[in-house]
Amino acid sequence: MLRRADELAAEAAAVVQVERARLAAAGVPGELVWTGASSVRQALTRGDVDLHLRVPPDAFAAAVDVVRVLHAVRRPDLWCATLATFAVDAPLPTELAVTPVGSEHDVRFTRTWDLLRADPRLLAAYDAVKQRADGAPDYEAAKAAFLDRLLAGEV
Repeated sequence: MLRRADELAAEAAAVVQVERARLAAAGVPGELVWTGASSVRQALTRGDVDLHLRVPPDAFAAAVDVVRVLHAVRRPDLWCATLATFAVDAPLPTELAVTPVGSEHDVRFTRTWDLLRADPRLLAAYDAVKQRADGAPDYEAAKAAFLDRLLAGEV
């Protein structure tokens, strides 16, 4: 069920704050960025929190090793030389993607959400994709295809 991000903003912000402190206490380098629909006040979301840890390229492997101790691996089928994903134990469903700064995945995560935050028309188009696909088995694929088109300047 989709709802507006505003409805869970305080709870999601608390998840971000706790994770930021957890990573800092473990000595994980980099910048933790709150991405995904829950990070955009008027966006439609399923109520999950997407986090993006941007690390210096030379610290990527070491950062992934530390995060692997803190969190369960999530979607190992997506892992590659510039992306690792984890499930974060939090009050809201939360995932953490780790990328080297400047990598393809880093640019994808930062650029798409910058574009969606900056342009209400683009956000409305993304929300429409989510509404059409909500409950369908291809929900994630539909979102990914839209974001591909967005980054290609086709939206």
